[in-house]
Amino acid sequence: MENYEKVEKLRERANVSYEEAKEALENNNWDILDAMIALEKSGKTAGPEKTSYSTQGMPKYEGVVDDDAEADGAHDFGDTIRRFGRWCVRMIKKGCTNYFYITKDGKEILAVPVLALILVFIIAFWLVLILLIVGLFFDLRYHFRGPNMKAVDLNKAMDSAAETARQMKEEFRSSEDRKSE
Repeated sequence: MENYEKVEKLRERANVSYEEAKEALENNNWDILDAMIALEKSGKTAGPEKTSYSTQGMPKYEGVVDDDAEADGAHDFGDTIRRFGRWCVRMIKKGCTNYFYITKDGKEILAVPVLALILVFIIAFWLVLILLIVGLFFDLRYHFRGPNMKAVDLNKAMDSAAETARQMKEEFRSSEDRKSE
């Protein structure tokens, strides 16, 4: 770019006279950027308007992870707490929408949200465990149901425990019958 073109470009951008633009360029080895800065410092032209940039209002992309931060393990404490909080909320929702059912002879006796069952287990683990085992000998059956329950194996284990309790009860009765004869 020739000097004349530089003077014209600076004059247009800085809104100064031809002489002021030429003088600024000559004093700054014909560097347009340096000449513009010199004009701003001398007060002959206004500096750039203040601008700011923000991500406010931009869509949030869930699940997008900074690979470098993940690899370095660089997560701040607040982020960890927020993720833990979201996990807790999901677990509480699942615990309230899925139920633990107690049935006898095919009739439903009690339906308790899984969350309530967990809380009762935390408070009185041994008492609840003993009551559940004793209930098996009184022909009670236990099952989990709900939209998030993919606990087919758990329900199979519950059925297996009930069947084992029934067999033990029958063996006990048959041994009592043999003793009484």
